[in-house]
Amino acid sequence: MNEEALNLSVRKVLKNFGVSAQREIEKSVDAAIRAGKLKGTETLKARARLEIQGLATDLVVEQDITLA
Repeated sequence: MNEEALNLSVRKVLKNFGVSAQREIEKSVDAAIRAGKLKGTETLKARARLEIQGLATDLVVEQDITLA
């Protein structure tokens, strides 16, 4: 195994996930505020799951997203 290649590949996956997830969260919050489903002062519960095919990896991260 090439540890440098693994490290770079993992970082690329995490960066892509982070950027995509942030964009989706922002779009969803904006749409919910415009639709009147959110006021913009809430704290939302977020959960992200990481699964890797072929590995016994099942990581769940939960955190609050505060809108105000």
